Amino acid sequence: AATFLHGCGGRRLPIDIIKKDLRDIPSYSINLEDMDQTGTFFKSYYHKYRIVQGERSFTTDWMKVPEDYYQKNENFLGMTLLSKKDGQYNTSVGPPGYNYVGDEQYGKWQRDSSGNSFWEFYGKYALLSHLLGGSRVYRTDYNTYRDYGRQGRPYYGRNKQYGTGGRLTKSQKPNFYSRRAAKVRASKTSFSQRVNQRIGKTRSGYGSRSSSRGK
Repeated sequence: AATFLHGCGGRRLPIDIIKKDLRDIPSYSINLEDMDQTGTFFKSYYHKYRIVQGERSFTTDWMKVPEDYYQKNENFLGMTLLSKKDGQYNTSVGPPGYNYVGDEQYGKWQRDSSGNSFWEFYGKYALLSHLLGGSRVYRTDYNTYRDYGRQGRPYYGRNKQYGTGGRLTKSQKPNFYSRRAAKVRASKTSFSQRVNQRIGKTRSGYGSRSSSRGK
């Protein structure tokens, strides 16, 4: 796991480093736990990942990622970017825990009072329900997720409650949003200060020219 503490060199992505380190693990998922960018003129981009193995999970330290990769995934906060099930990799982007749905090792299909089929994780895997924000996964949701995956499209939930713009994600990751809001405020303040400085210089320039003309 020590490898996870370092940024990626060249074009090697952290997620590929993790994938290599976990090559002997048959089933897991890699979720985008957090993301951040630093710098004003020369920016650096970082991800944190949560690796989930059934009832267990752990989070990496900050890992540096290329700008284009950061932008490609900036709408996927909290979502699964890569999963592996019984040795088979799945790159479908979807809500955390969806890769375990339908596997009777982790839960079973139930029916609600209206007869709709939904997935219920066993108590041992309560972590997976927690990652989903306690939201029920109906069979229709899961089928849509699988259809989207075949089309190479991310699935944000039936009400788009997952991902960076999702209601559930906003309630689960307040630090990310408060940090982002603070940076927006700081950026606006910095821009305002630069404008005021330019206006001040312009005004002082006008004053010097007018005073010279008056002499």
